[in-house]
Amino acid sequence: MPGLSPGPHGQAQRSVHYSAFMTTVAVIINPTSGKGKGGKSAPEVGALLHKRGLDAALLVAGSAEEVLEMARAAVADGVDALLAAGGDGTVNLAVQAVAETDVPLGIIPLGTGNDNAKMLGMPVGDLEKALDIIADFEVRTMDVAHVRTGDGTERYFMGVMSAGFDSNVTERANNMRWPKGDLRYLFGILAELGTFKPVPYKVTIDGTEHNGQAMLVAVGNGTSYGGGMQVCVGARPDDGLLMLTWLHEASKFKFLKTFPTVFKGTHVKDDMVEQFVGREIRIEAPGQLVFADGERVGPLPCDVRACENALKVIVPKDSDIGL
Repeated sequence: MPGLSPGPHGQAQRSVHYSAFMTTVAVIINPTSGKGKGGKSAPEVGALLHKRGLDAALLVAGSAEEVLEMARAAVADGVDALLAAGGDGTVNLAVQAVAETDVPLGIIPLGTGNDNAKMLGMPVGDLEKALDIIADFEVRTMDVAHVRTGDGTERYFMGVMSAGFDSNVTERANNMRWPKGDLRYLFGILAELGTFKPVPYKVTIDGTEHNGQAMLVAVGNGTSYGGGMQVCVGARPDDGLLMLTWLHEASKFKFLKTFPTVFKGTHVKDDMVEQFVGREIRIEAPGQLVFADGERVGPLPCDVRACENALKVIVPKDSDIGL
């Protein structure tokens, strides 16, 4: 039987060691993750998993929809684990297939940001070590969040969902043909600053309504997104709660001055930032888009809920995530 030990908040923390029983895994591979690192690493990932005694089926297709269909089929067939080899977008795709099932998710960090991999304590930049952790197969249970947007789109997310300035930047950058790579986001920020205006938000948290102008509103099951921006600092993925960070109206000068502090999480000390916690959150604002784990979901309004203990994840032995 699983052993019990005190968790980080005093609760009983349960680890389940499965390595003796895991033999088959399905691997979602994103060939574009990490500026092409995902595709180049695919043969190596398959060989290294085989070396560790695992029979790995590599799931690669022409579209995200096709990959997700293959992943759901693998989960339905009883695969021992679903692995996501890529960045946060690839992880988010895998979450759609395993959330609220008994099949655990393992992350092979091959993306650029890797925020969700870091949340689980997975090593970034060390493929051998990451695969050793996966082969050892220690499973914990964590929360996941679910969002439903105004157009009826539904999606689970593992880390952070946002609406407002950063979502507009991402949408703008994704539609740019030039420049390529990370420069698109810099150009997107500069272009968005020229036109962006705070909008009125109505946010209802567990039945309590909050109103006001906002630059952006983010909801976190985890703390970070965008390659280390600690926007929802204080959020924990194993407490049954979501953290909402509200960035109130501010001058563009103050916004630019405060923005770098989000990478340290010290932005929450500024009086233009307010945080709330809750289990069920509704967000309403005109003309705003929702992105979750960096992926476009749909327009506001949206309803977000915490799904407690709904995701099984493979983690290092010293991880403090999960009951």
